[in-house]
Amino acid sequence: MMNMKKTTLSLLSAAVVLGVAAGCGSSGENAAKNSPAASSEAKKAVTLTMWGGVPAESGPQLVVDNWNAKNPDIQVKYERFVNDDAGNLKLDTALTTNQGIDLYVNYTLSGLSKRVDAGTALDLSEFKDYNIDDKMGTDAKDWKVKDKYYGLPTKKNVSFVWLNKNALDEAGLAVPALDWTMADLQQYATKLKKGTRWGFTQHISAYPSFFDGTNAGAGFTKADGTSNLDEPTVRKAYEAVFNMMYTDKSMPLLGEQITSKMPTDTMFLKGETAMLGAGEFIFRSSNNMKDFPRDFKIAFATVPKVTKEQSSFKYPGGLGDVISINPNSKNKEQAWKFLKWYADGGMMPLAAGGRIPSSKDANVEEAIKLLLGDNEKTYDVDSLKKVVFGKFPTFTATIPQQVVDARREEYEKYFLKAQSLDDTLKNTVKRHNDYLSKNKK
Repeated sequence: MMNMKKTTLSLLSAAVVLGVAAGCGSSGENAAKNSPAASSEAKKAVTLTMWGGVPAESGPQLVVDNWNAKNPDIQVKYERFVNDDAGNLKLDTALTTNQGIDLYVNYTLSGLSKRVDAGTALDLSEFKDYNIDDKMGTDAKDWKVKDKYYGLPTKKNVSFVWLNKNALDEAGLAVPALDWTMADLQQYATKLKKGTRWGFTQHISAYPSFFDGTNAGAGFTKADGTSNLDEPTVRKAYEAVFNMMYTDKSMPLLGEQITSKMPTDTMFLKGETAMLGAGEFIFRSSNNMKDFPRDFKIAFATVPKVTKEQSSFKYPGGLGDVISINPNSKNKEQAWKFLKWYADGGMMPLAAGGRIPSSKDANVEEAIKLLLGDNEKTYDVDSLKKVVFGKFPTFTATIPQQVVDARREEYEKYFLKAQSLDDTLKNTVKRHNDYLSKNKK
């Protein structure tokens, strides 16, 4: 009996000891979990979802990883949508059906305007702690809708001419001056054409550069509100491109370029064209020496003016990657905090793919270093700094997409020899005026 009592007491004692030990641990954990600080932290912690068109591995994932490591209370998740018609429709559908998007990137003004009308882009004027005009410069205003900012422009858009410097040296040609003209471009293209190598090729997205550069300076409309798309200097630009195709045969025919879906960027990197009119997005490929090996140095020139006398020419560029906040987001303040950080330098990992931050607070030298990486010796850095990072009067294309499409349809007929230049300009102006009449405010 005594032994049984002793055994019972021993078991009870052990249970008490174990209970106390367990109690110490659990009460400590519970205390930590239930402390005011922990409750507050749990309350504050949110996850933001950001949609963008750049593949995650091309910089966005590193951007959000950098942010997430320093901001445990605001975590960001990146989702990619393809920046084409189908991808943008997917984004718009997700926004209108409240699928949890907090931030997203706009790549065209028409796309942003559509989202403003749909009520899926927040008016950023409710935030008073960030001066967009001061941070991003005068080009930012091109992204205003109804005189307000519904998105924050974050990168410099730059269009220029990519040059095979080895081909230039071989032809005895210097890197062009910043104020060169289309006549100079024609001469260079003729001298650089060799065998099957084209002298100049224009990326399909950059085709309107010469025309828009003129109209951006002279005005897309005249003082009386009618179309100015037949401005005399614009005519000269059309003629110059036509002559390069058919007279000099120094650039591909537009018809062949369209039907063959000509890969102009890879053609340039393979040495199949000596000059390429395109944007900064080519850096993604030119820095990829594994898939696009090359044995020549790349230099840069501005998009040429049409004539030497042209004082109002503006260079295609402006700002891009305009990030909006979804008004239906439950975490607008946190989204704004992340967006300011992103714009002022957080986006820097994207520089490796040619996305150059536009904020005056971003470190330009760091952007150049990231942009070139280990490939600096394969670029003419002097011309890169002057052209890609230069200061020029630039523009963001603001003409409505319907007018852009109508003009393209008309100039394609001209470059296919299916329509005279007179008829091309006359029809373009008529279609522009028809649009203006129907959309008078």
